[in-house]
Amino acid sequence: MAGARWTVAVVLFEGFELLDVFGPVELLSFLLSDYEITYHADEPGAVRSGQGARVLAPLPLEGAADIVVVPGGPGTRRLVGDRAFLDVFAPWAARAPVVASVCTGSAVLAAAGLLEGYRATSNKRSFAWASGFGRDVEWVPRARWVHDRDRWTSSGVAAGMDMAHALIAHFSGPDAAAEAARAAELEVRTDPHWDPFADPHHPG
Repeated sequence: MAGARWTVAVVLFEGFELLDVFGPVELLSFLLSDYEITYHADEPGAVRSGQGARVLAPLPLEGAADIVVVPGGPGTRRLVGDRAFLDVFAPWAARAPVVASVCTGSAVLAAAGLLEGYRATSNKRSFAWASGFGRDVEWVPRARWVHDRDRWTSSGVAAGMDMAHALIAHFSGPDAAAEAARAAELEVRTDPHWDPFADPHHPG
């Protein structure tokens, strides 16, 4: 899909993890000719992150999006049981050609039914909790990120940047991904199976 321009809809909610959002956004922002970034919330306005910073999400969970990105953070513990949120989020995100998550955002995708029949991963410290959602999800305990067809899920926090780099390489080409990493002075892990953070939780 090199040459296409993608709308990336980032979902914000109370208690989202800042780096889950702005790590990937930092890389994507070096390629604004390829990616337009928008911010959405179930109640548009200023949304408080888990770190206390407030970020403006001016758009509701509606409208066309090519890539929907759901971050993790302590707020996901509430979202997975928020039926009003899930009932709006699930059909909107399902219409997007690509759905992605960082960290425990994959638990939200699973709770919304968006990972049925897919492979996925999540934050290793919260893997036992996140993997409890979804009826037909193949949870991968050892992965930096997992790309399964039109679903992308990453491990915890900083892993989202490696996933974003891989996503950029997939849609815009490896040269574009390499240039974004150089611009951010980021040393990227390009092996999705590299996951030393799984060791304390999933030895062997």
